[in-house]
Formats: sequence, C-alpha cells, structure tokens
Amino acid sequence: MRIPAFQRNYVWDLRRASKLIESLILGLPVPQVFLYEVDRNQFVEIDGQQRLMSIYYFKKQRFPRQEKRSELRSIFDKNNQIPDQTLHDDRYFENFRLRLPDSLPNQKNRFSRLSYATLGAYQTQFDLRTIRNVIIKQNVPEGDDSSMYEIFNRLNTGGVNLKPQEIRTSMYHSDFYNMLYQANSKPTWRYILANEEPDVHMKDVEILLRGFAMLIDAENYSPSMVRFLNQFSRKCRRMNEGQIRYLSELLESFLNACADLPDDAFLNKRNRRFNVALFEAAFAAVCGPAFAQEKLVATNEISVTGLEALGTDPQFLGAMTEGTTQTRNVRMRLERASAILV
Repeated sequence: MRIPAFQRNYVWDLRRASKLIESLILGLPVPQVFLYEVDRNQFVEIDGQQRLMSIYYFKKQRFPRQEKRSELRSIFDKNNQIPDQTLHDDRYFENFRLRLPDSLPNQKNRFSRLSYATLGAYQTQFDLRTIRNVIIKQNVPEGDDSSMYEIFNRLNTGGVNLKPQEIRTSMYHSDFYNMLYQANSKPTWRYILANEEPDVHMKDVEILLRGFAMLIDAENYSPSMVRFLNQFSRKCRRMNEGQIRYLSELLESFLNACADLPDDAFLNKRNRRFNVALFEAAFAAVCGPAFAQEKLVATNEISVTGLEALGTDPQFLGAMTEGTTQTRNVRMRLERASAILV
C-alpha cells in the first residue's frame, strides 16, 4: 500500500494523533479508510493518510517534527518508507508519547505520556484493533484511473483543510504535475523562493503552475485565478512526454538564468514575502521568445537592473495593488514585463 503523489503531506499535530491512538485502544469508532486497487494486493491510499501515518509513527515510537514534514515526504517517496537512520535522527523526529487532555480536573488521563512500548496490557488491544476499509477498483474503461482522483476530490472537498492547489492536484494529476513536483525540490528553485522547505499546502507548486499558465495560456485568461488554473491543469493532462520534457528543460534554463540574482530578487521589499505577480510576469516574458521557437533561455537573459525596474514600474505596480486578478491588470503586468525585460 502506498501514498500517491497527489496526497498532501502529513499535517496532524501530536494531540490529534494521540486522540486517534486513544480511540483505537478504547475500541471507539474511527473513520474508514479508502483504498484504490491498482493490481492484486497492490493498493493506493486515497483517504486515510493522516490516520495510517499516525498509527505507523506510534508503532515506531517517533513523531515527525513540524518543520521537517515536507522533507520527510520526499524521503518517503524516494525510499517507499522512512529509513531507520532518518527515523532515529532527532533532527527529523521526536519521541512519540501520547499527549492527551486530563479526563477530569486534577485527574490525569491514564494513557497520557505513554508510548507504544509502555502501553502494558493495552498494547494487545491496540495491536488487535481493526479499521474498516473500502476498496475501489475501476474496471471500465480499462487502464483509466480517473475514478481514483474523482473519489479523492469528493472525499476531501467537504472539509476546510484542503487548499486550492491540493484539490487541483487531486483532480488534474498528470505527468505534467509530476514534473512540477520534481522541479519544486530543485535547489535552484528553492533559492529563488528564498525558502529551503517545500510548502505543506503546495503553494510553491502553484507558483510554478501559474508561471507556466501565463506563459502558455495567458490569452485565455479570465477571472477567477482559481478557475483559470483549473482549466489550464485540465489541458495539461493531454501533454505528451516530449512536451513535458521540453517544459522541464525550459524551466531549468530559466532557473539557471536567475542563478546570479540576489536571493531576495523576487521578494517584496516591504514584507519579505515572495512576489508571485513579479515572478509569473518575469517567467512568462523571459521564456516567451524561447517558447515560441522551442528553444531555451540564455544564461544572461535576466538582469538585476531589469528585474528591479519591473518591480518599481508605476504601471506594473498599479496593476498589482488592486484587483490583481482582473483581466486588464494581469495583461498589463505581462505587457510591462515583456517591454522591460525582453
């Protein structure tokens, strides 16, 4: 059983994970798990990741540190497990002892601060506990996994925790999206973001998606941005291997062209946050001529002075201060970026 790429990172805190473990020990009902049958005895988890990973971590008696979640997900995907040396590395994990509220005032919860090894007689109850699961298999059309993404979306959009990109990732997952995931961990991209750790809710993946959407499909832009990115993601499912490989190389050439920029080149000078509007406009403008000829961006294509001129241009600033997703403002930013940078 594996966790697919479109799933989000592990996001539960220690208290919430502890409540699940307590429920299992006491025999209380817990939500069922949904699995998609890829092949005989091979399953992809489409709902229940947080519960399954909480149980896994409790059995291992280690709990992942919040700031290392994204990095751990990359390690998990690469190895199909958490290697023992990582699991016992205190930089990534702390000891998993149940953190539970008191049962009554001045009456400590009997399971509080216990680990799997110190459950005593309750350990057998925990080990023998079953969790209901629903197994889904798509028979028609053969070789089509569309039902998996549709069910994932329906199970998860009823809550309030998923962000737009997390939902988009489930609905429009494709080889193009796999390329975005791989690019998101590149040191050259993390340098531009001025942030080493991938975002738990995939905001950084969405920034890359916006850049490509403005490069390829800006002429079809109309509000809202969420709908535009959804429509573009749907179109990207039709891309073939050669097209995706070229886009990956184009992005790499753009990132290499940014290598000599200061690490805060795309940050807002006032609040130090990443300026998405500046990045997507610069990316579309600089990559545009190369994309039109199926070439790559030259290493000296982006200058510090040009980027600073764009970031302080009155028309560009006016188009990103109010009504930022209005069609005229999006097009104005792209036009000014082309005029200044190209």
